[in-house]
Amino acid sequence: MQENMIIGRNPVKEALKSGQPIDVVYLANYSNGSGNGKGLSEIKALAKEAGAVIKMVNEQKLAQLAEGGAHQGVIAFGACAEYVTIEDLLAVSEKKGTKPFLIICDEIEDPHNLGAIIRTAETAGADGIIIPKRRSAMLTSTVYKTSAGAASWLPVARVSNLAAAIDRLKKENIWIYGTDMNGMLYTETHFDGAVALVIGSEGTGMSRLIREKCDFLVKLPMFGKITSLNASVAAGIFMYEIVRQRALQK
Repeated sequence: MQENMIIGRNPVKEALKSGQPIDVVYLANYSNGSGNGKGLSEIKALAKEAGAVIKMVNEQKLAQLAEGGAHQGVIAFGACAEYVTIEDLLAVSEKKGTKPFLIICDEIEDPHNLGAIIRTAETAGADGIIIPKRRSAMLTSTVYKTSAGAASWLPVARVSNLAAAIDRLKKENIWIYGTDMNGMLYTETHFDGAVALVIGSEGTGMSRLIREKCDFLVKLPMFGKITSLNASVAAGIFMYEIVRQRALQK
């Protein structure tokens, strides 16, 4: 599947609405009266307004382009991998007048997990995501699809050195919270300042260097025989604890 392809109605619609640069939009030419074309007219109007080339094609062509993905009658080609800088992320909270709230993904390699984390982070009001250039999923069409369009709204910074990025955040008085089974219970941890939450890789958690960079280590309680959660599920629980505590401060 091509890196600059966005598939599915909601991801394409959100990409167009957010101003993402889209070159071509392929739309299914539903002419059998099946009703499958409902909802495509809005996407077509958004694509026309954005100045994208619109191509009406049959479902066979879309299936070929999607390579097995659920296209729902629409595929767009544009710049999926648009990244921002750390400074851009810091400017988000400054503009909102809130304390920084960032998510750092330490070697999250599964694009479905990255997409799910982005989706939750956007709904939780996070300012942005930081990912490393190596050993990490990128902003691919799979990430866009899994994020349900949230990847079009939440800025992502892709850095060559994650440890250096953390040092940069510390200079801005942002506390680094790492997720680790040896940490304190998340409900007993205060997230009342500027926060950067580190989510470790699916298999091994945070790398040693990144763990050493953290100001705090936090964990979720485990009561079953399985001692870990999916990275995106765990990330969601931590994020919404931050949201809960911030709401109490208002």
